[in-house]
Amino acid sequence: MLAAMAAGLVASPAQAATAAAAGKATTASGAKSAKVSVTAPAASSKDYQGSCPVKVNFSAKIKVPVKGKTELAYRWLHGDGSKGKVQVVKLKGHGTKSVTVKESVTFKGDVKGWEAVQVLGPKKVTSKKGYFSVSCVDLGGVRTDKDVSVSARAWADPSSYAGPCTPGDKIDFTGLISVNQPTWVRYRWILNGDVVDHGKVKVWSKRKVGFGISPRHSQRGWAQLEIVGPDDALSNRAYYKVWCKDSTPAPAVKVSATDLVTATNNIGCKVGAHANVNATGPARVQWTWAVNGESVLKGESDFSTSGSKTVELPERALTGEAAKGGKITLTVTGPNNSDSITQSYAACEAPKPTASVSAVSVSGTRNDMCKDNRGPGVDFSATLHSTGPTTVKYYWVVNGVKDVNVLERQVNGDLAVTWGVGGTHNSKETKGTIELVVVSPNAASSGVANYSATCPAPAAA
Repeated sequence: MLAAMAAGLVASPAQAATAAAAGKATTASGAKSAKVSVTAPAASSKDYQGSCPVKVNFSAKIKVPVKGKTELAYRWLHGDGSKGKVQVVKLKGHGTKSVTVKESVTFKGDVKGWEAVQVLGPKKVTSKKGYFSVSCVDLGGVRTDKDVSVSARAWADPSSYAGPCTPGDKIDFTGLISVNQPTWVRYRWILNGDVVDHGKVKVWSKRKVGFGISPRHSQRGWAQLEIVGPDDALSNRAYYKVWCKDSTPAPAVKVSATDLVTATNNIGCKVGAHANVNATGPARVQWTWAVNGESVLKGESDFSTSGSKTVELPERALTGEAAKGGKITLTVTGPNNSDSITQSYAACEAPKPTASVSAVSVSGTRNDMCKDNRGPGVDFSATLHSTGPTTVKYYWVVNGVKDVNVLERQVNGDLAVTWGVGGTHNSKETKGTIELVVVSPNAASSGVANYSATCPAPAAA
């Protein structure tokens, strides 16, 4: 009645042991008094009706208190009176461990019965019986979910081709085989009604197969994937179209030079430039920079396809007549032509003087204002600096308020300038912020400085 029996565990791999050995199973911490429990086995199909043979899976859960190392020994009990092999699971740790045990039984005919699990150690206990039944039914060719089912789908990539019909695959056909359970599948490809390819593959869930064609003349048609075993199936028809035509020779690659820009740097009297090198296709382009007709730099740029690349002429010093202005030329040479572009550059000019200013400092106080119930007056000084003779325009900012007067001084090097403020009314202290701002020949600032001055205490009577 019971056939093809197999047992397995979710926990550690089981080890075979004799019943006598199982009876001696102990724990490192004396688990003989531990409480062990086991659930009644549950069947995957408690009351099965359908085609046979059929495999029924049983499982049960054993709970074992563990303290240290423990060996769990158990076996399956069957409704026909037979007993399974003793299995041993080694456990370690602390607390209650849960172990799920499983077995599978294949039945070829009708049966009603039960399964149970008997724990032999660390403490002997037997589960309640888990009942089940199997009723084998002749389905007379009716398919069930137990039967292998295969389906197929096909497509062409590309589905349309126009171009030279030279050797090599132009249309590729791909088929997707799907199965409801792992199986070997035999298939064949049909092209316009003729078998052109076949094979056998193992399919676990889905798998692609394919072939390609290299047409030598214009045509249209279809391909179809046929499943010939273990099931019969046909995919959809994958339609395709081919138009054979002569290829047009690619135009000759042309090169050019564009967008030349020059720049004169008056500091050190130097000139530099940059421009674009262009190609209409794959090419190696050689280029040459020239200043006033004299070659000064050469190089090359490689193009894998059409495009533009920027090339630069690093700054170089100008002397003599070249410092008075001139021309820069970029010449490019490709596999089929040459091109050049020229641009003037400006003469060097002496750099214009620039101005800067030191921080503002308090240069003195005027305590005479203290007699008028005011704080002392405060005088300030700062130093203007220029890199050459120039007119410096500036103004003072007191307590965040700009003075209305813009002052001018001729500066060639360093020049001290001063400013003053009156004492604060009805106060013995004068305080605030002071700043000097340069507006020409360039912008500069001393930065904002805080100041404070207090009237001296009156002399003792």
